Amino acid sequence: MATEAATVKQMGEPASLVPPPAPSSGTKRLFSLDAFRGFTMFWIVGGTALVAGLQKLTPNPVLNGLVYELSHTDWQGLRFYDLIWPSFMLMTGMSLPFSYAKRSQTQSHHQIFMRVLRRCLVLFLLGSLRESISFKHPYLVELSSALQPIALAYFAAFLLLRKSWRVQAAVAASILVFYAMLLAFVPAPGVPAGSYGRDANLVLWVDLVTLGRVLPEHWGTVICTLPTISTTILGMLLGELLMTTRTAANKMKIIALVGVSCVALSWALNPVIPIVMKIWTTSYGLASAGFACLMFLVFFWLIEVRGVQRWSFPFVVIGMNAVFIYMSESIIPWRQTVGIFTAPLEGVLGSFTTLFHAILVLAIEWLVLYWMYRRKIFLTA
Repeated sequence: MATEAATVKQMGEPASLVPPPAPSSGTKRLFSLDAFRGFTMFWIVGGTALVAGLQKLTPNPVLNGLVYELSHTDWQGLRFYDLIWPSFMLMTGMSLPFSYAKRSQTQSHHQIFMRVLRRCLVLFLLGSLRESISFKHPYLVELSSALQPIALAYFAAFLLLRKSWRVQAAVAASILVFYAMLLAFVPAPGVPAGSYGRDANLVLWVDLVTLGRVLPEHWGTVICTLPTISTTILGMLLGELLMTTRTAANKMKIIALVGVSCVALSWALNPVIPIVMKIWTTSYGLASAGFACLMFLVFFWLIEVRGVQRWSFPFVVIGMNAVFIYMSESIIPWRQTVGIFTAPLEGVLGSFTTLFHAILVLAIEWLVLYWMYRRKIFLTA
């Protein structure tokens, strides 16, 4: 998720349709990041339902494959939908150097630190609210919400922001190595060292001991928050790269190299450390971060380098209020409310009903976001 939440604030000019300024200046907005954030959020708020509606209307191998990719892997493996959360972690880190450079022009480091601390607290509490509504039970700590790990990883990355890139990279790598060794060599009652089984792994055992519960589908929470920090630090390194005076071509080569290297290393590790999103294994952390880098690279090339921005406007509108729409999915019954009006039409629309409902929900959500965008209303901590 984006790192803005909770308080309405009037910002400067919103993303226009003209090519944005070069991102070498740390105080200028990186619109490819907004578009990538919106593209990623699109699949959560309605894109997945849209594809499912198309499949129901005209099932074919292509749409069947897309629907398959738009759901989480049951346990071991990797699908497109498994890249959404890591993409938000990467984007959180990328936005940090830009935000810090802008605020440091008028604020001291201590003032920025206090603001970051407040933002992290707000994000953490929003995560509590979202998951409490989802599970219909109050939970202060529920790290299965993307917002709570983002808050923790964002704070950890900020503590490293003024360190050299070598230190930042070393910390990110060390976390992944430490986490891999933890799962590989530390046993627990009923869990042998190196077990990555769905019903027997160190991550779930720690959840049982600390939280007294295991989530449905065996999602891990407590210790698998650690490797998410590495993905956020990687994003921060990329953000710092984009702020340099290097040529766009050079920046793209580095991002591509990082992305491909992470994916290649993850597949090399896969026979030993399986790619499992639900316990965020080191191989999964590398694979997902690598693919997220490559996806962002496409947006950066099209928007910042080629200046082809008009196509991305619908995504920018979503991306600039990502936390609002993410939270609204839990608080506002978008689908149920729209369903009141689409359900009676099923006799007329037939198999088109599901797709029509998905289009209508997505359109209403987007129009609300567009209304906010036009009035320069964005949620920020």
